[in-house]
Amino acid sequence: MNDTYLNFVNSPFGARLARSIGLPKPEVLRRYRADQPEFDGLVAIGAGREPRLLNALAGVIARTGFTSVAHQSAGLWVSLAARHGLMTGRFEPAEAGPHGRVAALIFDASGIEDSGQLDTLFAFFHDTLRSLGKCGRIVVLGRPPEACAGSRQWTAQRALEGLTRSLGKEARRGVTANLVYVAEGAEHEAEATLRFFLSPRSAYVSGQVVRVAANGTSHATTFDWAQPLAGKRAIVTGAARGIGAAIASALSAEGAHVIGIDIPSAKDALDATIRPLGGTALAFDIAAAETPAQIAAALDELGVDIVVHNAGITKDKTIARMTEAAWHSVIDINLSAQERLDDALLAAGTLRDGGRIVCVSSISGIAGNMGQTNYATSKAGVIGRVQSMAIPLGKRNITINAVAPGFIETQMTAKIPLAIREAGRRMNSMSQGGQPVDVAQTIAWLAHPGSAGVTGQVVRVCGQSLIGA
Repeated sequence: MNDTYLNFVNSPFGARLARSIGLPKPEVLRRYRADQPEFDGLVAIGAGREPRLLNALAGVIARTGFTSVAHQSAGLWVSLAARHGLMTGRFEPAEAGPHGRVAALIFDASGIEDSGQLDTLFAFFHDTLRSLGKCGRIVVLGRPPEACAGSRQWTAQRALEGLTRSLGKEARRGVTANLVYVAEGAEHEAEATLRFFLSPRSAYVSGQVVRVAANGTSHATTFDWAQPLAGKRAIVTGAARGIGAAIASALSAEGAHVIGIDIPSAKDALDATIRPLGGTALAFDIAAAETPAQIAAALDELGVDIVVHNAGITKDKTIARMTEAAWHSVIDINLSAQERLDDALLAAGTLRDGGRIVCVSSISGIAGNMGQTNYATSKAGVIGRVQSMAIPLGKRNITINAVAPGFIETQMTAKIPLAIREAGRRMNSMSQGGQPVDVAQTIAWLAHPGSAGVTGQVVRVCGQSLIGA
């Protein structure tokens, strides 16, 4: 769907007019393109007291191709960078230029154990933030507060969430800011997550907190970063169009064989989406009681490695005006059908050990929404599934996570009345709606073989919406 205002204020005439009368000017976001470098430019590195993640970070920077410079707070970085064969120097704000030439700011706060040590964060971001370029990336690294040894360390590490979310709102210009809590022992399992948050793939993901646990498999898994899903088989429900079609395309681009599922009436659209990808199209009504067993049987002995629960519907009315049928159908398709399908795939062994389950929730499931009691209930239930199933599935090294989209430009949102649609677009740090590809790339990261330490989490794809947590 076309955002007329975004296009206008980024045209030569519109940009001049916006400046002259003070109109807000959303940035045209830099998204991943296969014909452009994914990682390029200068990265400024900072650190607090006794940083514990810099060595692993140096390896990631070396493998991505960034050039690094160290802030005065990252005293260990120069020697670590040299060990990893990185060119490095000291960060000089004046050298970054008045418009910013720094591609990313990364701060290792893992060693901060007391609130008094948070001053190093101020020093780093005070010196560097204005040098960050358009569509730049901010990543803060810490330790999970709940795993800290004492209350003071817990307090200091929890404080990082307020800092990161505030930076995302202050930086503007298409900049994202995210926090990654890396558990002790998971230092070398965070690379896929760091790459995602430093990449144009995360263009509409900001203000998020992700935990990477020590899983023991990510760094031992061999894969090609350009085709990490090669040899994998992935189910995508609701794959005929919109976000589902974008998910299918993103997983296929990373090497997966995609099995797209949608209702029989959408078979032509499903075929048009899946066949060019070299995938398999299956026409099933996921709400039917017999469908889970039929899908498991259709997948034969080859099984699957990735299950993406994308299918969903809306039937909006205030609860006083809602019919029982409208309530039931939304809960059944958006939530109960996911439970039935997973039960069937797990019972039959169709979803292999080490697999990935990714569920599409919604920001409505976090914040609620007027006229969507049924939809918000179903999407909050999806979050409950993810949180409750993470530990039991972990015994088979299967991860389960959810993405919670905000306002995404689709055929569905195009039908929203203009005033409400514009409010949905502008009420986030990016001042614009997201694209289906933004949801798809986030799911591809969660499906990645290097994301084995990320489970039981909900990641909002909302441009850091002002609504919700």
